[in-house]
This record gives sequence, structure tokens and C-alpha cells, in this order.
Amino acid sequence: MSALLRVSSLIAFVLLWQLTAVLLQSPSLPPPAAVFERLIDETASMAMPLHLGITLTRVGVSFLLAMAIGTVIGIAMGHWRRLDTFLDAWLVLGLNIPALVTIILCYVWFGLNDWAAIVAVAINKIPTVVVTVREGARAIDPRLMQVAAVYRLSRWRTFSRVYLPQLHPYLMAAARAGLSLIWKIVLVVELLGRSNGIGFQLNVFFQFFDIAGILAYTLVFAGVVLLAEALLLRPLERRLTAWRG
Repeated sequence: MSALLRVSSLIAFVLLWQLTAVLLQSPSLPPPAAVFERLIDETASMAMPLHLGITLTRVGVSFLLAMAIGTVIGIAMGHWRRLDTFLDAWLVLGLNIPALVTIILCYVWFGLNDWAAIVAVAINKIPTVVVTVREGARAIDPRLMQVAAVYRLSRWRTFSRVYLPQLHPYLMAAARAGLSLIWKIVLVVELLGRSNGIGFQLNVFFQFFDIAGILAYTLVFAGVVLLAEALLLRPLERRLTAWRG
């Protein structure tokens, strides 16, 4: 039933798009058929798969790097009050510095290369992970940890069987929020300083006022986001929370 509702929602979106394009009759909003035709042309020329693959690689590396670093720091801050107090000002600063500033500084410091782009994206994502995971670490039930100690579980079993299951909801929240942020920042990074990727292509289309090209790449990117949510995040969340019964 939920799948049918989601498909119906997408169909309604396309119909609304078609109706609006017919009413406006403007080159600024081409109809769905023209955009889908452009999408097929870009795919056939291999331009779309090439740039999409490059962008997804940057997204994946930035996401994993930010989640790993942010999770470690978040757990540490959630457990040690002095460390939390010491790093709190850094965290507030990281949350409030505009992404554009971070991107420009990374390009200036490290050069116009992929590592500068990935570092810039990860730096913008890490504070959001830290905040969410820190709250999860603070919410860990100490009684369950005491039970693990009574049964003399090893540190690894205590961490994997007792600690992590309590932290899973916060990790999934951090992953969802962070992934939605990373998609957007990567496009800005590519637009400002890379010569490939979806963001670079959107910049080229913008310069030529190619609305069909912009919408075609936007649709593909949005489709990938929806697939990542449906095929990766939701199944992973169901598996991690299956123990709740």
C-alpha cells in the first residue's frame, strides 16, 4: 500500500508539471517529455553516467569519512563531560560557519582537487553527526551497561550487543540528515571548483540557459536519492531495529 501511494505521488507530480508547462507555454519550464528526451540523449552519450558516477563517488567518500569521525567524537563527548565542555565551542562554530566559506577555504588551502572537495564536504557534515550521536551517547541506559558488567561480557560484546543497539536510532538519524546535507553541498563544491560531476554540468547548463539539461540532471540526481533511501537506508533501519520486535 505504501509503495502504491509513493508511485501515485510521483505520477501526480509529473501530471502537475505537465499541466503547468502547458498553461505557461514558457521556455523556462519545458514539459516532462522534452526533459525525458534530453535525459535519454545524455545517457546515450555517456555524459550522464560519467558525471553521476563521479558525483556519487564524492558523496560516498565524504559521507563515510564524516560519519566515522563524527560518531567517534560524538560518543566521546557524550561520555566525558570535560571533553564535551572543551569541544562545545568548536562544535557551535562548526555548525554555524556557512558551507560556502568552508568550501572556498579548502580550495585555497589544498588546491582545486578532489581531496579538497571531499574534506570541505566532510567538515560541513561532521558537526551534525557529532550533535546527534552525542545525544544518543547521553541517553544510553546505565542499567543495561551494569547488567553487561555483571555477566562479564567482553568489551566488544558489550559495545556491539548492548551499547550499539541503543545508539542505532541516533546513528540512523545522523545518517539521514547528513546524507541529505551532503547531496547538496557536493553539488556546490563541484560548481565552484571542479571540472566534472553533476554540479559542474548544472553550471554549464546554467551558462547556456539550458533548462531541459538542468531538469534532466536534477531528475536523475533526485532519483538516485530516492533509490538510496528505499534500497539502503530503510532496509538497514528495519534490520537494525528488528530486535525491538
